[in-house]
Amino acid sequence: MKTLFLSIASLFIHFITSLSFAQDFNILEAEFAKSTILPRHHYGFCLYDLDSNRVVFGKKENQHFTPASNTKVYTLFASLKHLGDSIAGIHYVERGDSLIFWGTGDPTFLHPRLDTRKVYEFLKNTNKKLYYVVQETSEPAYRNGWSIEDYEEDYQPEIVPFPIYGNLVKIRANGKGLVALPSFFDKHISIRERMQRNFWVSRKMNSNQFEMSNLNVPKNYSTNKPFIWSDSLAVLLLQDTLKKEVGMLTNYERPADLKTLYSTSRNVVLREMMLPSDNFLAEHLTMLISDKLFNGFYTDSLRNHMQNAYYNNFQDTIFLRDGSGLSTYNKITPRNMIDVLLAIKEIIPNDSQRYLFFPTGGVDGTLKSAYSLDQGVPFVWAKTGTINSVHCQSGYIVTRTGRKYAFSFLNNNYAVPTSYIRREMVRIMTFIRQNY
Repeated sequence: MKTLFLSIASLFIHFITSLSFAQDFNILEAEFAKSTILPRHHYGFCLYDLDSNRVVFGKKENQHFTPASNTKVYTLFASLKHLGDSIAGIHYVERGDSLIFWGTGDPTFLHPRLDTRKVYEFLKNTNKKLYYVVQETSEPAYRNGWSIEDYEEDYQPEIVPFPIYGNLVKIRANGKGLVALPSFFDKHISIRERMQRNFWVSRKMNSNQFEMSNLNVPKNYSTNKPFIWSDSLAVLLLQDTLKKEVGMLTNYERPADLKTLYSTSRNVVLREMMLPSDNFLAEHLTMLISDKLFNGFYTDSLRNHMQNAYYNNFQDTIFLRDGSGLSTYNKITPRNMIDVLLAIKEIIPNDSQRYLFFPTGGVDGTLKSAYSLDQGVPFVWAKTGTINSVHCQSGYIVTRTGRKYAFSFLNNNYAVPTSYIRREMVRIMTFIRQNY
């Protein structure tokens, strides 16, 4: 009799819970129906209850979208899976009076925010003759589906085996004109004889020649421009900063006694990639992973590996062509984003530790000004993604009742300012916070 009572009670609780979820569906459905913006473009949404381990609401959750920088969540997952606590700075071997070294794809060498100087000091202080080894890559410096017209934008530096200075030239006013950092590029700046209303600096598409308008330089002017990388230029920049000779070797295979010098904390780089959404770091993390797994820069093989080992178990087919989201050829579904968010949760089950890798609504990163705190606390931790007519958010949300969800909100092909889309997503996510 007691067992029968417990069974009936269990069924009753399940029935009440089901009604509660059904009611939630209706409430949220009505909130989406209020929107005058969402019906005008392609959007998808998926909300997954982390407490009951099930999807509680979806809108076109199985349809494919261009994810933009939501792609970085996949790069985060791959990095957590395959990189150790520290980033490999260089590989090297000593042969007699020579120190021979290989790049690892480490993006932090002489990076303005991330460099620990470990690799620099190692190369600077050795009394051995330095030799840099040329390495091939399986993909070009620009990934498949990148916009060529963005070649001089600071968010699209080249992806290379041995990045240096973030593969950017910082050009700034110094009171008399313009100076470059590194100063190696000072001699590459010239005045273009054409009057312009506004001051500007531009780089020629096929060379490292920088042009400035012939107006007076604004007092606090500063800009960053990518430079065209080459092995020979990397050696010149090394010589310029180390103040010593650096030789270059080709067709020199990595030996069995290869050593590795580690540079920077992996988690520091991951957080820097995720919060401001740094494309350069994202792509070079894939270089680091492929170098570790395949002993070389085979980023296409890395994507195949991740597909076969992990993504084939996800709910929908995934198409990725880069690690940053700059490629318009990337295609995923909201359910795919939930899958990878759950996979990251398995690696980092502690909420507070996991949230550190995502912008916090109303606090930092790309969501600092998007959300307001609710009852004095943040409630959304999510990766944003924005390119032309694409704006997305995917991450985690905690409601006032304490329930925890993973969510993905993807928007493509809209013809209004992105701020309209952002406000609409914030409105709906705030509604979920306050009502679920």
